[in-house]
Parts: sequence; structure tokens; C-alpha cells
Amino acid sequence: MKKLGFGLMRLPLVNDDFTKPDKKQLCDMIDLFLEKGFRYFDTAWFYHNGQSEAAVKECLVERYPRSAFLLADKMPLILIREESELEEYFNTQLERCGVDYFDYYLIHDMGGNRRKAAEETHIFEFLSEKKKAGLVKHIGFSFHDTADVLDVILSEHPEVDFVQIQLNYLDWENDTIQSRKCYETAKRHGKPVIVMEPVKGGTLANIPQEAENLFHACLTNLSAASWAIRFAASHENVMLVLSGMSNLEQVKDNLSYMENFIPFTEEEYALVQKAADIINGNIVIPCTGCAYCINKCPKNIAIPKYFALYNADMQELETKAWTAQTMLYSHFSEQYGRAGECIECGQCEKLCPQHLPVREWLKKVTARFERAL
Repeated sequence: MKKLGFGLMRLPLVNDDFTKPDKKQLCDMIDLFLEKGFRYFDTAWFYHNGQSEAAVKECLVERYPRSAFLLADKMPLILIREESELEEYFNTQLERCGVDYFDYYLIHDMGGNRRKAAEETHIFEFLSEKKKAGLVKHIGFSFHDTADVLDVILSEHPEVDFVQIQLNYLDWENDTIQSRKCYETAKRHGKPVIVMEPVKGGTLANIPQEAENLFHACLTNLSAASWAIRFAASHENVMLVLSGMSNLEQVKDNLSYMENFIPFTEEEYALVQKAADIINGNIVIPCTGCAYCINKCPKNIAIPKYFALYNADMQELETKAWTAQTMLYSHFSEQYGRAGECIECGQCEKLCPQHLPVREWLKKVTARFERAL
């Protein structure tokens, strides 16, 4: 299997509406992806408020034979209150996607106190039964926590076939995300790794000029995003790297270097570490843009969009009286709730895989962008 997978969580949108994927554009993206020999697609219950699974059915499943692609979906563990609900959610996902089985099926976001819910609902046993019945070919879980927690889970559940972790060169040595440690833990347990967030929600596609100059001096024809994806794919125990592609140009760029993938050299590994040092000095809010927080926000605050604007604005010259980010914030706040409308209910922080103090950052966003509103 080629090492690039299509992540269906940042799809092209109609009128910038998160719940309305642009299916015409998505069909073109899927067609090119499959044409070049790539087969893996990854969706989930929460992606685009459920519309990602619907888009999979219309743009992929109904247009190609089942043997042409591999499909992954995820059990939304955070929504499960009783063991009996597992069957309901699973069957609903099969129906939403229009398939009879999933090639890969994951427990979504194992870690923290989700482990307790997993044990109480016997979710691992449930998935093992689905695998025996042929309704799932491979079982695993996505994971946002520390390496020691991953070690415990894999020790207790050797039946899982793979794990999905956040891995990128910016988080490789990060003490919170622990990309390297989690990767090494999975490898020690003999579990192949699927990589999520290789470009850290787009952060590594838009890097400081100093870091970009490093890459261009080595290979002039490759994008900044390519360095991030190639870094992740170069690790021997990585079976697949997911890329959340949002337009046809991103698909073309990814295919240009992943169709005939060449692993990193030692020189390239050293280069991305230098780039990481530069980038870490510029990022203020380490948000990946997963948008889980939006699903439960009672004020519909566009948290990832606002955090991205804040990060970009913090890299502007302090002497500038106006920035493009200020204008974009004004436009977004007409469609979504403003950061200043936060009621501090904390629902966003419960869902954040990066464990960010979202409410405190929203106060800073408010202070920066709402002065003139």
C-alpha cells in the first residue's frame, strides 16, 4: 500500500460552511487520488458534523467498486454512554458510508479518562467480534496522550492491529504531544503506525521564511508541506500518513512526491530539526485545526479559525495598524460567534486533543481582534 492516505476532515466547502463539503470538487480530488494508485480514505463521525461520511458515500462509494478503495471510520467513544449504543453507532456509520464493512475501524481518541469508558462499554471486545464477523478487517485506535498511557493500552489490548498517532517534525520531541516516544512505544509493541496531523493542521505548510529558505537550499522544487509529510512517511514503522487535503492543488502537490516516495536522508532529518527550532519560536497557539471544539460550542465560535488568525497576526510587524487577519476576523464573526461571546462553559477544552486552555486563548483573541468591532 502506498504511504499516503486521504484524510476527510478538512474537505473543500461550499460558501465556507463547515457542514457543506463541496462534493463536485471532492469528486475530482478522489478521482486523481485513485488514478495515481492511492487507496486509503479516513473519515469519522464528527468530521464536518457528520457530513464527511455522507460525502464518502456520494463521492467515493457510489462511484467506484468496493475493491478500489480502503475505508477507515471511527467509533465516537466520547458519545457512548452505554454498551448497547455501540451497535447503533456502528450500523449508522455503515449506512452513512454506504458500505457493508470497514477495512480499518478505530476507537476515536483513546487516552485520558476515555480508557475507563472503553473498558466499561467493552468496546475492544465489540470490535473484536466485528472483526470475526468480517464487518471490520483491521481494528485500532487513534490516540492523543502520553507514551506511558499508550504503553498500558497496548499491553492490555494486544488484539489491536495498528495505532494512529499525531506525528510531525514539530512535535517529534515535544514534551506534551510526545510524537517520538509514542512512535517508539507502538514500534516496541509491534503495532504499525498511521500518522495523523503530519502538517500540524496546516502549520507546517506555512512556515517562516527562514525555515523555508533552509528547505529550498536543499531541494528547490518541493513545498513546505512535502517536507512534513515525507518526514512522517520516512519512519520504517509508519504504514501510512494521512493528509487532510482541502483542494485539488493540495492533492496534486502530495501526489507529486508520494507517488514514487523516497525516504529522508540523514541530512534531511537534521534539516527539519533546524526548521522546527525556527518554527517553534513563532507559533503562539499550538492548535491543529481539528475543529472538534466547534461541535459542542453553544455559541458556535469558530475557534480553530480564530486561533489560526491569531497565530498569523502575531507574526506581523507590531507597527502595522491594519492586518489581513483583522479583516478576516470581522468577516468570520458575521457567520460565527465572536471570541468575546464565549461563556466559558469549557466544552471545547473537554474535546481538545491538544489539551489547550481554549478559554484563556479566546480572551487573548478577543483583546487582539475585537477592539475595533
